[in-house]
Amino acid sequence: MSGYLTTHVLDTAKGCPAAGLEIELYRVEGDGRTHLRTLKTNSDGRTDEQILPATEFAQGTYELVFHCGAYLDAQGAPTEDPRFLDIVPIRFGMSEDAHYHVPLLLSPFGYSTYRGS
Repeated sequence: MSGYLTTHVLDTAKGCPAAGLEIELYRVEGDGRTHLRTLKTNSDGRTDEQILPATEFAQGTYELVFHCGAYLDAQGAPTEDPRFLDIVPIRFGMSEDAHYHVPLLLSPFGYSTYRGS
């Protein structure tokens, strides 16, 4: 089995998938990071393709950057200046040649994540 990476974003304040949320993926090496791709979530809160497909998978440290502020603004969430949650980075390691699923549960004032399946 080859490894790959997926995500899923749920808007817990509205009780639905977070559609149209921009996500960037970076590979982290030392003090630097390399941008690999930018995707947006579909109507199910998932990306249309794997964020890191098996053909490009390598073990290591990665960072998903979720552009939550722009999504929350588009949803009509109460505005603040500055917004409490804007850019949400999640840095994690992939040490196995396996499927990694890193979901984000989002509301205007909090978020959580975990290693899913």
